[in-house]
Amino acid sequence: MDCRIALPGQLFYTTQIPVCLWFLTKSKRADSRGGSRTALTPTALTRDRQGETLFMDARNIGSMVDRTHKELTSADIAYIADTYHRWRMADTCEDGGCKGGSRTAPTMYVDIAGFCKAATLADIKANDYVLTPGRYVGAAEIADDGIAFETKIRKNLAVLGYGE
Repeated sequence: MDCRIALPGQLFYTTQIPVCLWFLTKSKRADSRGGSRTALTPTALTRDRQGETLFMDARNIGSMVDRTHKELTSADIAYIADTYHRWRMADTCEDGGCKGGSRTAPTMYVDIAGFCKAATLADIKANDYVLTPGRYVGAAEIADDGIAFETKIRKNLAVLGYGE
């Protein structure tokens, strides 16, 4: 398995269940012939991906078009596709110089908490071979607003009428 992408529910009119895309490949070896080029980087070669699988959790991407249906915009689809293509390319972001997390994919592949993670076979084995993307990508980082949790709870309880 090369990649597994979890997509949101409500994408299809006939069912509300979430969708999963599985990308299968016969060979994850580096392409030294130059045959596996993409429109994203037509001169780049694919790297050796043996022992790695890309997991993407795109369940939070997309927008509701009515109360029961969601759609992926062209930008959403491009963001997912660009992330996959960047992961396959020979250049990776191992020096920490790349930034991820925005809706524009970084120049080179980087793991983004809550969205994508390149997992090794050892990672997959440690998770008992469960192939759910959410297990590997983790949760997205949440910005701290500087208000203590206890203060928020007291305020919310007061709003609900349970305050002191």
